[in-house]
Amino acid sequence: MPVALPIPPDPAVPLTAPSSVPAGSPAGSPSSRSRRTTLLSVRELDRARVLDTLINNLDGMAYRCLNDAHWTMVFVSQGCLALTGYTPQELVHNAVVSWEQITHPLDRERVRTSVATTSSTNLRFAVDYRIVSKDGTVKWVHERGVAVADEQGTLVIEGFIEDVTSQRALAEAQQAAEQRYRHIFEHASEGIFQSTPEGHYLEVNPALARLYGYENAQALITGLQNISRQLYVKEGQRELFRQIMAEQGEILNFESEIYRADGSRIWISENAHTVCDAEGNLLYYEGTVQDISERRRYQQELEHQANHDTLTGLPNRMLLSDRVEQGIARAERLGYHLVVVFIDLDHFKFINDSLGHDAGDELLKEVALRLRRCVRASDTVARLGGDEFVLLLADHFRSSTVIDQLQRVLSEISQPVQLSGREFQVGASLGVAMYPGDGEDALSLFKHADAAMYAAKGNGRNNFQFFTRELNHVATERLHLEAALRHAIDHDGFEVHYQPKTDANRRIIGMEALARWRPPEYGPISPDRFIPIAEDSGLILPLTMTILQRAFVATRRWNEGRDLKRNPLRIAVNLSPRLFLSDDIVSHVHRLLRDADLSPELVELEITETVFMSRSERVLETLIQFKQLGLQLAMDDFGTGYSALSYLRRFPLDIIKIDRSLVTGIEREEEVAMIARAVLSLGQSLHKTVVAEGVENQAQFDFLRSQGCDEFQGYLLSRPLSEAGMSELLQSHGGFIPAPQSVDSTPATSG
Repeated sequence: MPVALPIPPDPAVPLTAPSSVPAGSPAGSPSSRSRRTTLLSVRELDRARVLDTLINNLDGMAYRCLNDAHWTMVFVSQGCLALTGYTPQELVHNAVVSWEQITHPLDRERVRTSVATTSSTNLRFAVDYRIVSKDGTVKWVHERGVAVADEQGTLVIEGFIEDVTSQRALAEAQQAAEQRYRHIFEHASEGIFQSTPEGHYLEVNPALARLYGYENAQALITGLQNISRQLYVKEGQRELFRQIMAEQGEILNFESEIYRADGSRIWISENAHTVCDAEGNLLYYEGTVQDISERRRYQQELEHQANHDTLTGLPNRMLLSDRVEQGIARAERLGYHLVVVFIDLDHFKFINDSLGHDAGDELLKEVALRLRRCVRASDTVARLGGDEFVLLLADHFRSSTVIDQLQRVLSEISQPVQLSGREFQVGASLGVAMYPGDGEDALSLFKHADAAMYAAKGNGRNNFQFFTRELNHVATERLHLEAALRHAIDHDGFEVHYQPKTDANRRIIGMEALARWRPPEYGPISPDRFIPIAEDSGLILPLTMTILQRAFVATRRWNEGRDLKRNPLRIAVNLSPRLFLSDDIVSHVHRLLRDADLSPELVELEITETVFMSRSERVLETLIQFKQLGLQLAMDDFGTGYSALSYLRRFPLDIIKIDRSLVTGIEREEEVAMIARAVLSLGQSLHKTVVAEGVENQAQFDFLRSQGCDEFQGYLLSRPLSEAGMSELLQSHGGFIPAPQSVDSTPATSG
């Protein structure tokens, strides 16, 4: 039987039990005291049995021992048998063996020191050590206890000892595994990393630091704070990495070009996987990195040799075919034209035969260089063989831009070239086919461009011909229009018309200046036709300056005698994207304002959204300069492009001009109305003036006014007027545009 600890009376048990005393018995009678004693004894026995059951069923050994040299046990629980192999009778009072003997000899002094230290300070102790069980097995145990005084006041130790051998073995195995991993991590020949999804390295090994050009791992972690921006050469590569990891949980052979610490570039291949917590939440990425620069260079050399002409280095027929297929897919997706231009040098055979093949090769290489100078990075120059070249021109949406580029090609090729000490001048015949009008596949485009090239040869050489007669007509007309445009600028051939803008009460508050051109030989030509020609030919600056000069002078005259604080008339003028991005546009506008003696506060510059999508730093700088002059800035045609809200936050814009496409149908199409309401609400929230253009009927005007639109412009109020017509309108009706006598919300049917 186990030796039980003495159990003191439970202070919670009542000393009297009134419910057990018969009625009428004296409270202090002998029978009453006997019953109370019996009740107390029964409860103490019950409590002792419960405590004994609990202690003896613990997975370990509860004990009380003397603080002597043998750790003499005065009580041990039944758990001692499973723990040591000894029964309680064999351990109590050192009947067979003492606890000091059971304690492993190498641990006895350490255990005694630990117990003595805490006993002297009345603190609990906890210590891990080894014991030798009855069958000789060595076990690790964890003991925790405290020194207390027993019922007689003698200092004893009470505590609990449990077997932690398996836990200890697991911890040692984990430590050994960690040491092995750390050794592999530190001495691996390939880079190893852990990184956060946000782009910070948590841990890297020395091999990765060396690979990336850093002195040590900590220098890499400190130096590479933003993996996406600092490491990858190709923009968006880190986002692609994260996307694949999110979809698949791992990534294999992810090849990228990266920057090393000194700015040099290498190619790497990454293999990685996600590491998540128990709930499946992503913690970090873990993976390896290899330098594949040598393999990549060798691969690129093989690909280049297979896809490029050995003489000129240009793409050959094989690569050209692939580029055409890609170009067709892109053109179909974006709605642009893809242009295929066949080029054949005029009289090349004469040079080749008279000066020799070396001179012919030099000419071909020189032509290749010149053709490269005529195209953009997105275009392709290829050599089919002999003196035949092909241009693949992408992302053209007007034939006029194609014509400009072809003229540059002819001009470049016709420049003199030195061959064998002599100067020669060569020409070329160009044939043009455009996707999708001239063919919907590569074979058709090549065939038709080749046919057009022979047509150019038959048309006198050193010219270009489009495959279709209609485009040839457009090309010829465009050249004539450009000449007429130059003449009109030089001889005051443009007019300025003005379309008024009103507030919600139909009071005229300003007008937009619009260029009008009516050449005698062509009749009226819309800005949609002549503005692109002016941009492409470099005539946009003198044309715009002419329009601004006239508009500024007229605006100053219209504001004479007006209260400019309460009722100014502001002039709105549109700057083309190409002109806006020129270096000296601010100084040009400033000079015109000064010459016209016009206050900058009376001028609104309208800028289309396409300006904001390119060279944003240059755009911001120009906008700030205009604001410093005092001009108002408006985003024109809002809703036709990307309409990114970041534009409204980042750029110092005062006005949002809703495009007519968001006004047309507003009175009868709920979706259009919803979009208009959203734009108006956005403008009001951002404290921007909102202008609606293209207002054509009273129902549209009423709707926009009810939604808080600030200004209105459109045929309902007035068509564009000449300067004289605008002056007459301002003088009539007190500066207001009267509403129609009968309101018809249904727009007139166009005929």
